[in-house]
Amino acid sequence: MNKPIEERELILAILLEVTRDKVPGHLALSRVLSKYQYLDKRERAFITRVTEGTLEHMIEIDYIIDQFSKTKTAKMKPVIRIILRSAVYQLKYMDQVPASAVCNEAVRLAKKRGFQNLSGFVNGVLRTIARQMDQVKLPEHPLSRRLSVQYSIPEWMVEMWLSSYPEETVEKMLSFMMEEHPTCIRFDPGRITKEEIKARLKEDGVEKVEDHPVLPYALWISGYDYLGGLETFEEGLFYVQDASSMMAVESLPVKKGDSIIDVCAAPGGKALHAAEKLAGTGHVDARDLTEYKVGLIEENIGRSGLTNISARQQDARVCDEASVETADIVIADLPCSGLGVLATKKDIRYNMTPETQKELAALQREILSVVHRYVKPGGTLLYSTCTINREENEENTAWFLEQHREFALIKEKQFLPGIDPCDGFYIAVMKKQESK
Repeated sequence: MNKPIEERELILAILLEVTRDKVPGHLALSRVLSKYQYLDKRERAFITRVTEGTLEHMIEIDYIIDQFSKTKTAKMKPVIRIILRSAVYQLKYMDQVPASAVCNEAVRLAKKRGFQNLSGFVNGVLRTIARQMDQVKLPEHPLSRRLSVQYSIPEWMVEMWLSSYPEETVEKMLSFMMEEHPTCIRFDPGRITKEEIKARLKEDGVEKVEDHPVLPYALWISGYDYLGGLETFEEGLFYVQDASSMMAVESLPVKKGDSIIDVCAAPGGKALHAAEKLAGTGHVDARDLTEYKVGLIEENIGRSGLTNISARQQDARVCDEASVETADIVIADLPCSGLGVLATKKDIRYNMTPETQKELAALQREILSVVHRYVKPGGTLLYSTCTINREENEENTAWFLEQHREFALIKEKQFLPGIDPCDGFYIAVMKKQESK
């Protein structure tokens, strides 16, 4: 029986959504996999690999196509550009797919989408690339251009990092962003032991479970179909959270009975982690801007079984007067450019711009100017982002401390992917002076 829609058509639809409509890649992919339940495990794996791989290598792929096509990728029709990109990814990175099949399927798809007149162009470009792929050489100069093509990171990002870190460090970061990594999860030792959660994950069909080298309640898992199908996930026995985010909570002086406010909490990882540390005491007030985001937090609270945490809608830019000087700890993990998580969110690199970074840095300052008021005298403010950008991180912290002399910096750390055992992440822990 012919299936109503085939794998490569779904890949084309996902990549068009991401590149043309700016839909986050992980959302577009998960939506398709959820919608087309008839897909078997092999088909799901193929769609996932080609979609994620094409996004991950897109700058390199465009560079290859432009070596062999008179019409440059920037000038192509979006459908043709995506068909060529996903086909070149298969030619270069999927040896198990015959080159003839890749070319034939790309031509068939171009015709099916109404581009009969361009099917010869698609065929010619792909067959030439298939024959001459080995002859493609990376640009040698400047260094930023070579690294940009080699690791498919926009050149302006590479230049920004080269201005802040040694070349060797930057190359390690870029290499990490290109590799596949296991999923990092956190379990509550007060609810289940490490041995028990490992055994349950194995029962769920998870092929590989590894200890995190630093955090005793963190594990790396890989070799599973999808999270929603794991009983352990549905039962709330673990929460998906990068180690850097856990380390942010670890940096806080959480003590029993504390009142904690998380001002931009969705989907709730840090807030839930803090609630666990309170061991059934105190309270975590997890807030976010939209009803949808609050719903995500509430869903995770419900799965966790914790009772000392609640969620509500609140714009972090607007002062909640009732919260002024009520919190022992305020967590401000603010909207950012997300350049620390390029290993998992492949498409961020193509949508972010230096101008947007400046807008985000200004937004972060605006929010910090409001939410610091919630900290009690003697309390703690955590400012964090999941990016690697001095303007959003160190410079914002320095600005805040200059503006608010009642706060002192206790700890500051920029985690770097490929250097630290986690994604890129920034934390600044600041303590408010006691009342005189």
